[in-house]
Amino acid sequence: MDYDKKNPLPLDDEKRTILLVEDDETTRTPIAMYLEDEGYHVLEAQSAEEGLTIMQNDAPEAVISDIRFRGMNGLELLRRIKEYNPEVPVILMTAYGTVEDAVYAMHLGAETYLTKPVRIEELKLLLDKAYEKIRLRSEVRMLRRELAQKQSYGRMVGSSSAMKDAFEVIQQVANSTATVLIYGESGTGKELVAEAIHNLSPRSDGPFHKLNCAVFTQTLLESELFGHERGAFTGAVAMRKGRFESAHRGTLFLDDIAVIPESTQVKLLRFLQEREFERVGGNLTIRVDVRVIAASNEPLEEVVSSGRFREDLYYRLNVIPVKLPPLRARKDDIPLLVYHFIEKHAAELGREYVKGIDQDGLGTLIDYDWPGNVRELENWVQRAMVMCHEESITLRTMPKPGGQPLTSRRMENDGPKQDQKQKEGFAKVVGVPLKDLERDAIIATLKMAGGSTGKAAKLLGISTRKIQYKLKEYKEEGYSIPFED
Repeated sequence: MDYDKKNPLPLDDEKRTILLVEDDETTRTPIAMYLEDEGYHVLEAQSAEEGLTIMQNDAPEAVISDIRFRGMNGLELLRRIKEYNPEVPVILMTAYGTVEDAVYAMHLGAETYLTKPVRIEELKLLLDKAYEKIRLRSEVRMLRRELAQKQSYGRMVGSSSAMKDAFEVIQQVANSTATVLIYGESGTGKELVAEAIHNLSPRSDGPFHKLNCAVFTQTLLESELFGHERGAFTGAVAMRKGRFESAHRGTLFLDDIAVIPESTQVKLLRFLQEREFERVGGNLTIRVDVRVIAASNEPLEEVVSSGRFREDLYYRLNVIPVKLPPLRARKDDIPLLVYHFIEKHAAELGREYVKGIDQDGLGTLIDYDWPGNVRELENWVQRAMVMCHEESITLRTMPKPGGQPLTSRRMENDGPKQDQKQKEGFAKVVGVPLKDLERDAIIATLKMAGGSTGKAAKLLGISTRKIQYKLKEYKEEGYSIPFED
C-alpha cells in the first residue's frame, strides 16, 4: 500500500490497516481475528509506547486502543497520535470508564469511547464509518486539487478527454477576434464556455453581455440587440441603447441563435460584415467593436437545410465551432462536478458539514444519463444537500435523479442471483441461531477438508487463526471435533 508521508491516509484502500493497542491477549486476539476476516490488516501492540512506535513507522489509517496501561496510558497515546496526524480516527475502549475520561477523550479528538466487553459488531460499524470519513477527506483533497487546476477556465469543471479537447479549443481561440459558434445540448455549459473565452481574451477588461434570443418577439429582439429611438414602436417612450452598443470593446453572447427571425438575421449578418447598425426607428449609423459568440442547441447546418436560417449568416457565425459533449458522454467528470457543486453551495444552503457522497450513491449518479446535463446535476446536488444531515450524501438521503429508482449498481447486478440463492436456502436456516450456523459451517468444512484448518479457512474465506480459536471454544463448550490438524 502506498502512503503520502505528510498525509498518511490510504491511497489504495484494498487492504485497510488498523493499529490495535491492547495488553490483554484474550481481548486483543479475538478482535484482531475478526477484523482480519473482515478485510482489515491489523497491527498489534501490547503497550501505548509500542503502539506509538508502530504509528510513526507504519502509518496505520485508524487506531483502536485500550485506556489503562502500565506506563503511558491510552489518553496520552491519543494526544500524541493527534499531534502526529489529527485526521487519524482513534477509538478508545476500557472496562473502567468514567464520564470524566469520556469527556476528555472526546476533547482530545477520539472518534468514540466504548466500554468493555466491546461488542464486535458495534466496533466494526464504527470502523466502517471512520473509513468512510477517511475516504471522503482523501477524495475531497484530490478533487480540490483537480478543481484548482481548472480555475483558468473560470467556472468550467472537467478532466475527461472530451472536456480537455474543449478546453484546448477555448485556449486557442481566446486571443483571436474570430466569431465562435458553440454547439451543445441544453444544460451543457455553453454560456460558461463563452464567459471563459471572454475572460481569457484581450477583451477581458471590457463588458460581457449575454442574450437568449428565444425569449423575445421579433420587434423586442431587434430592440434588445440594436436599441431603439423614442417612438419607434408602442411603448418606446425614450431612446434606448441595445446590447451591441453596451458591449462595445467587449463580448456579446447570443444563445439559441437558431430561432431568430429572417429579418433579424439580415441585420445581424450586416453587423458581422460591416460592424455597424442603426437603432430600431433611427437613421444614425453606429459603429462598435464587439466580438460575437453564438450558441445553438441543434446543429445549425440542419437548420440551414430546413430553410429557417440563412446560409451566409451560418458561415459568418461558424468561423470557429466548439462542440460541448453531453454529460452522459463524459461520465468520468461526474465525481468532480458533484464535489464542485457541494463546495459551491455549502455556505448558501447552510450545509458546510456536507463533504461528499458515498460510493453507492456516486455509482447511481454515474449510471443515470442526465438528460438535463450539468444543469440538472447541479440542481440535484442542491436538493441532496438540503436533505442531507450527515457528512456524506447517501442513498438513504438522496433524491431520485429524474425520478429513477435509487439502487446501487452492485445491488442491481447481483440482486436476482442473490435473491434466488436466498430462496433456495431460506427454509434450511430460518430460525436457527447465527452462532449455531457458524459452528456447523466450520465443523462441516473442516470434515470435508480432512481436518486441515488451513484448507477449511481458505474455503470459508476466514483466517486459520480464527478456526483454531473457534475449535478451542467448541471443545470448551463440550462439542466433539471429528478432525484436527
